[in-house]
Amino acid sequence: MATMNMIQALNSAMDVMLTKNPDVLIFGEDVGFFGGVFRATDGLQKKHGVQRCFDSPIGEAGIVATAIGMGAYGLRPVIEIQFADYIYPAYDQLVSAAARLRYRSAGDFSAPITLRSPYGGGIFGGQTHSQSPEALFTHVCGLKTVIPSNPYDAKGLLISAIEDDDPVMFFEPKRIYNGPFDGHHDRAVTPWSKHPASDVPDTYYTVPLGKAAIVREGSDLTVLSYGTMVHVSLAAALEAGIDAEIVDLRTLMPVDIETITQSIEKTGRCVIVHEATRTSGYGAELSALVQENCFYHLEAPIERVAGWDTPYPHAFEWQYFPGPGRVADAMRRVMEA
Repeated sequence: MATMNMIQALNSAMDVMLTKNPDVLIFGEDVGFFGGVFRATDGLQKKHGVQRCFDSPIGEAGIVATAIGMGAYGLRPVIEIQFADYIYPAYDQLVSAAARLRYRSAGDFSAPITLRSPYGGGIFGGQTHSQSPEALFTHVCGLKTVIPSNPYDAKGLLISAIEDDDPVMFFEPKRIYNGPFDGHHDRAVTPWSKHPASDVPDTYYTVPLGKAAIVREGSDLTVLSYGTMVHVSLAAALEAGIDAEIVDLRTLMPVDIETITQSIEKTGRCVIVHEATRTSGYGAELSALVQENCFYHLEAPIERVAGWDTPYPHAFEWQYFPGPGRVADAMRRVMEA
């Protein structure tokens, strides 16, 4: 067992799978010789060779199109889009080709590709390096969407994604690459080495897709969240003095409705937290699911805490970012309703 931050855990997952399965390969912008803009693929080309880990041209549509062809021929490509903000040129390939390939070929072909991409804000990346586009992909039949919140889950989920026979969108919250972030930007950074989820096996293991985790048990209310917002929600519950049960979804599609339902049936209240813009964000789907499945158990209206319906503002980063203060206020409103 080693102590790893999220970058190291992701690197370990890819290393394990390159070693375990000769059909796995990695490519994308600067992922080869340079080791990725966030160093997630550092050393993989040197260890596994240029045919297994290599650089691509700057062309997201071409990266995804190439991966789809490789997948149809039996390979398992792991591709990186350098920032989630630049995924849009490849959207048609993902929606019209990758997600539909198994269906349109009646099962003769599939697209077992994993698309990794750093996403989210909190690093002063401004409007073009801070977006959270996960809801666009949960809407697409045939795509799976995964967002880890800690190193242990990141490695296990990535291995599961690579082994999955369908295309998986694997979004990595870059604000927590190097340590858990509770939303207090004016405090010292806490490294992952002080968090129990940084104990990551060097060897192969999996975390199943489609299964949420309860990271904090409670009886007052249920918080549904994922990625960086899991840590913000933990901080908000502590600061508000509310016994919140915090559910880390981990996989957004398919979503673990059973865990969600069981938690809300116990608490009777629900707060949904995500960093993406509010309107048509993934929280809207969660709210609908909770309403449909837990209506007679709800004792208060569902609250959503999210980013604003604006481009991510560089100058007002922390006003946009759903911090623990905003989450705690939502918790209080739910408790008082």
